[in-house]
Amino acid sequence: MSWPFLAVFFSGWLFVDASYRGPRWQRWVFKPVTLLLLLLLAWQAPTLNVYSYLILLGLAATLVADGLLLLPEERFMYAIGAFFLSHLLYTLSFASQMTITFFWPLPLTLLIIGAILLAVIWTRLAELRWAVTTYIAMTLLMVWLAGEQYFARSTDMAFSLFCGTVLLLLGNILWLVSRYRFKFRAADALVAACYFGGHFLIVRSLYL
Repeated sequence: MSWPFLAVFFSGWLFVDASYRGPRWQRWVFKPVTLLLLLLLAWQAPTLNVYSYLILLGLAATLVADGLLLLPEERFMYAIGAFFLSHLLYTLSFASQMTITFFWPLPLTLLIIGAILLAVIWTRLAELRWAVTTYIAMTLLMVWLAGEQYFARSTDMAFSLFCGTVLLLLGNILWLVSRYRFKFRAADALVAACYFGGHFLIVRSLYL
């Protein structure tokens, strides 16, 4: 997996760097290129099963969502829907692999995080309130199922999934707070790093 990993890392780094200080065209090029490389990496996994195909579909939905973000602002609702679908597919893939457990501090912590996030951005969401709320809930559910799988099994695969989903959650928090409440210069680069790091760790689980 070394050469595909290096290709993903290099492409992702170019996008993260462009998000902080580079030209706009570099962001437009290397974001879809990195996602396509992740799709190729997932497709080359040693075993392709229902779990793998759901991960592939989740990546494809993410690619569509990123494309929608490049369109005018009125298409933002569709982008949120595509991101929701991506996280739903990831969640279904985790559910297909997990055993039934309940580690109560995890959902409690996630509920608190979700409540604080919504409290910070709620007044700025306007007509997108329920769409964004549903998307946040889906993301929290995704992290919860990945976390339950890790606490139940404590395998390298489960750890990679859990870390990946936590990074996606962190990236979404930074993205939403930066978009609707506090804009800061490094926001785009931090969001991109969490975004690609999260997706990469989820794809990496296919090799463990």
